[in-house]
Amino acid sequence: MSDPSVKAVLGPTNTGKTHLAIERLCAHSSGMMGFPLRLLAREVYDRVRAIKGNSTVGLITGEEKILPPQARWLICTVESMPMERDVAFVAIDEAQLGSDPERGHVFTDRVLNVRGREETMILGAATLAPLIRALLPEAEIINRPRFSSLSYAGPKKLSRLPSRSAIVAFSAEEVYGIAEMIRRTRGGSAVVMGALSPRTRNAQVAMFESGEVDYLVATDAIGMGLNLDLGHIAFASLSKFDGKRQRRLYTSEMAQIAGRAGRHQRDGTFGVLAGGARQPDFTEIEIDRIENHRFAPLDHLYWREADPDLASIDTLIASLEAQPDHQSLRAAPEAIDLAVLKRLSEDGEIRELVRTPRRVARLWEVCGLPDFRHLGVEFHARQVMQIFRYLETGSGFIPADVMASELARLDTVQGDITALTGRIAAVRTWAYASQRRDWLAEAEHWAERARALEQRLSDALHEKLTQRFVDRRTTLLVRSMAGDASSLDVRFADTGPITVEDEPLGTLDGFDLRIDHATRLEDRKRFAAAIERRLPGEIERRAQLLVGGADRDFTLSTLSGKPVTIIWKGTEAARLQRGRTLLAPAIVPHPALARLPAELRAKVLLRLENWFQNFIQTRLAPLHQFKRLSRDPEMPAAIRAILASLISTAGHCMRAALDASLESLPPQDRRRLRQAGIVIGALDVFHNGLLKPEATRLRLALLSVNRDLPMPPLPMPGLTLLDQPSAELAASAREAGYRDFGNQMVRIDLVERIARALHDQRDGKGAFLPDTQIAVQLGVGQATLGRIFRALGFLPACKGNPELWRWNGRRRRKPQEAKSNPSFAALRGWMKRDAN
Repeated sequence: MSDPSVKAVLGPTNTGKTHLAIERLCAHSSGMMGFPLRLLAREVYDRVRAIKGNSTVGLITGEEKILPPQARWLICTVESMPMERDVAFVAIDEAQLGSDPERGHVFTDRVLNVRGREETMILGAATLAPLIRALLPEAEIINRPRFSSLSYAGPKKLSRLPSRSAIVAFSAEEVYGIAEMIRRTRGGSAVVMGALSPRTRNAQVAMFESGEVDYLVATDAIGMGLNLDLGHIAFASLSKFDGKRQRRLYTSEMAQIAGRAGRHQRDGTFGVLAGGARQPDFTEIEIDRIENHRFAPLDHLYWREADPDLASIDTLIASLEAQPDHQSLRAAPEAIDLAVLKRLSEDGEIRELVRTPRRVARLWEVCGLPDFRHLGVEFHARQVMQIFRYLETGSGFIPADVMASELARLDTVQGDITALTGRIAAVRTWAYASQRRDWLAEAEHWAERARALEQRLSDALHEKLTQRFVDRRTTLLVRSMAGDASSLDVRFADTGPITVEDEPLGTLDGFDLRIDHATRLEDRKRFAAAIERRLPGEIERRAQLLVGGADRDFTLSTLSGKPVTIIWKGTEAARLQRGRTLLAPAIVPHPALARLPAELRAKVLLRLENWFQNFIQTRLAPLHQFKRLSRDPEMPAAIRAILASLISTAGHCMRAALDASLESLPPQDRRRLRQAGIVIGALDVFHNGLLKPEATRLRLALLSVNRDLPMPPLPMPGLTLLDQPSAELAASAREAGYRDFGNQMVRIDLVERIARALHDQRDGKGAFLPDTQIAVQLGVGQATLGRIFRALGFLPACKGNPELWRWNGRRRRKPQEAKSNPSFAALRGWMKRDAN
């Protein structure tokens, strides 16, 4: 006997499943519906609110909560459904998403465990039926036929698409490119993507539904419950990147999207977008299955323990990775929350902090913060870690000044579509946090701030989308057809955009001209001709600004793998090439500046040279001091030879290479070297100031330029030890001032401090026990420390006790700097100063 309280309503799109569920929800005294998307939840919330009134209907999503005190009907995203809520009716939409590798385990848990007192309705594709029978044998399965027919219409060119068509692409770049083409040829289109906020999406859809535009360009987000008046679906591609690989769409995915064509009793069609060398198309089998709704049934749903063991981090991870006990269930692949938890479990500070089940539960709760910005595990884990620290230290809340500064940073409507979309994603993070009442002291205040900011950014994004993809370029092209390029009004903005007849058609970033590649080839030539006529005057104007610009407008770009360049106001102005000496590289201005009049070109070069020399003289002052001293005729020849060697290697040399010169130096000459800041170490000769991060960056830049090589990778600023660096990083680290000791590299000033500490502790050549605690805390492994000791001339005192060492070198004066009591304990203070 089937249990009539659990119903599985299954079928293709356009079967009225959601409408039926809303009717049943409203027929009960209370209820709750879970949806896969915030966009869809918001749409259904508005529909139910119109029936039941504002005071009795609530909306709960990760980033938004509208929960009146008397709310009896709740519309939620699946993840946000309040499991403890006792309601008469429950519905779960798009339950076939239990087979999704990333979120499937959440849908599976709701299907198996969430029930209404009187009725539960599971909505999904017909492919879910065998699994419903296997997992919920008591459920009644109701098959819903499609209201209208769906047929294949073949390939169609963009110019031949019927009105009320949607074009589906699978990347933002492709969506934007197609929307641009429609704008030029058909007057404009609305844009719908999963990254849009509900407010922006609704505004875009409203343009389409009102007839302001006849076309819609969307990602596969259109396939999830958006009810639109569409007659035809055209696929721009039949493959997508699923987070791991580029693959062809499954037939069920094709059908989910194609099924959006045709509403109620009106038939729909689907096909592909014709044109291009790699035009996609459906196979005969795919067409037959989509038209007749015949698909292979699902054979599993993904499952993960919904009530994990919170005794410790390790037991939590183990329970989350447990295997299901039903053959129709599979263990869920590692989702972002579990990946972040594993990453944080590797952090000793976190493990020290998380020692109680309450804190384990709190950590797991914070790991549930969605990666709205799609930064990946490493970067997302850092944000999760920071929030967790706020919650478990200090006041126990995210500080108000942190919330204020984060929202203030995002509170600008400037920038392009990508920038606004990125800001909205970032705001969603803080909107999510503000919905957790125990994360913020004034959660309601911050929730309102985040909601208002998201609305402002959403309105700005809608305006940007409309400006870019609706009508104006078509008007411009038609108007310009009768004239020549010289008649077009071309304007250059200081911020980069170039407008022709007030329409943005390219950018001039500094001196780099880029015509919008979305413009058709014949139009691009026409606009480029107009721009080229005005370009020399604009380049001259900007060159004058460069000549008279302040030093703060310039900087040196040292991106790994790229040429070393001088940047003016954020864009390249010149490149460095090998010159007469290491400290005097040649400066080659941007090619666009080569066409300047000779007098102005000379002024530009002089300004660049003056800035660069001042820049490196202030930051590499020791090298310039070495240069002056090496040219002093009163300076002894041996000192000048040492200084010349240091200059040629950009600031440090192995002592062995200079031993001949050093041995012959009398005490007064050694004092001269020390007065110049030169450290004569046990293994290396160097200047401490040249090992600082900025000096290191510039030294490596000069060396790479002098060798006609791109900029090498830089060690992370402040690191005195590199653990198993790559071959490329190891090579640049040696130039930066690190020494190899097995699979670790140690900065030479730390090696010298270790040497001074050892000599300070030893008593002649007798055995002694070095104090190695601080060195080990700095990350120096025991094997590495042993190699350092041996390189410094120390040997194990006896085989039976490897911790005892003795001095094996000839008697030598302790390093001059040792008078400052350099013990290993003193290294702690030095490290703090060095980090600052």
